Amino acid sequence: MLAHAPPTPRAPAAKGCCGVPAPPNPAHRPAAHAPLACLQQLLWGPPELPPGPPLPAVAFPPKMAAAALLRGATPGRGGSAWRWRLRAVPRRRLAHGAYCQGGGPKGGAAWACFLLGERALVRVRGPDSAPFLLGLLTNELPLPGPAAGSASAPARASYAHFLNVQGRTLYDVILYGLLEHSDEQPTFLLECDTSVLDALQRHLVLHRIRRRVTVEPCPELRVWAVLPCASEDASRAAPLQEKAEGTAVLTRDPRTARMGWRLLSQDEGSALVPGSQLGDLQDYHRHRYQQGVPEGIHDLPPGVALPLESNLAFMNGISFTKGCYIGQELTARTHHMGVIRKRLFPVQLSGPLPVGGIAPGTSVLTESGQAAGKYRAGQGDVGLALLRAEKVKGPLHIRTSESGLVALTASVPDWWPTATN
Repeated sequence: MLAHAPPTPRAPAAKGCCGVPAPPNPAHRPAAHAPLACLQQLLWGPPELPPGPPLPAVAFPPKMAAAALLRGATPGRGGSAWRWRLRAVPRRRLAHGAYCQGGGPKGGAAWACFLLGERALVRVRGPDSAPFLLGLLTNELPLPGPAAGSASAPARASYAHFLNVQGRTLYDVILYGLLEHSDEQPTFLLECDTSVLDALQRHLVLHRIRRRVTVEPCPELRVWAVLPCASEDASRAAPLQEKAEGTAVLTRDPRTARMGWRLLSQDEGSALVPGSQLGDLQDYHRHRYQQGVPEGIHDLPPGVALPLESNLAFMNGISFTKGCYIGQELTARTHHMGVIRKRLFPVQLSGPLPVGGIAPGTSVLTESGQAAGKYRAGQGDVGLALLRAEKVKGPLHIRTSESGLVALTASVPDWWPTATN
């Protein structure tokens, strides 16, 4: 039986910096990693609570990879500071449909593996890699735990943004913390949008200065997303064989349990997860937009998107108790003021759509014609829009040159923190 990964070590809280006093460390509940009896509860579980330490992951041989899908649960986290008040908007529970090609599982497949060709990996390693990344990222690092004897050291994952000096998002990344057995130095894999791979490497090299850090691409590993074809089928997934060749990294998506799992491997994802099949990438993006999860430069335009408006705190992507990092001042001040007037909302479009879809940046209007926000990105009749919170309760629409009016309905995902009185 596989052992659970130890809790992620957190760096001590930093005192006030960048002109903004750091709040005291919130009291987190101890992690509860008790296995769940049902795989459906493991994947979709109860609604997520506010962010805390980076979520754990484990490194497994390939055919053992999906065994972790049957074990462990994400620990809950508390704290009134993370609550968000939005009474006017109905909280709609989004259905978890089938993600396999053709709209449903084929041949009894319980999992769908999506090859994310739009995501690439950058490897950062060296004695100074941890403090180097801490000064650039919005979140704590997923530091790997100690290896138990000859067993593989457990990997960990977290979500974070790189910001510019104005506090706007440059790159969104998922970090995977590994451990080099040769010298016991931490190694980090940064998953980013493929189109900004070179720009991210230049950004890292620019700030490296004299630190003992190596920055290089990692083309040998491919990024996969693993989602259940249907919750009732996922609960019947068969256990895996424990003997296999090679290695793979399987980790729960640190942004939200609604996004399933992340798998890094040189091999075919569907071959690593028995009872699975290849999924259509469009189904993955449609599911992501329905859950309100931005990813890549289209959803988070570099130098334009603001991290808190992009729900970075809801996706466990920021720490307000860590030390200084580039862009911290504006972000911390906005957080402590407690006023975030606009957010990225998942939206549903209805009506005749233009042939090329809705253009990014198209204005979203209220019934009376007042500006409510702007459409950000999407696929088909689902997408994301940056909207003013007080405007989303009423009817909204987009005016297009080809098809006239397109109705737009915003919703609040059920995994967002619940509002409190």
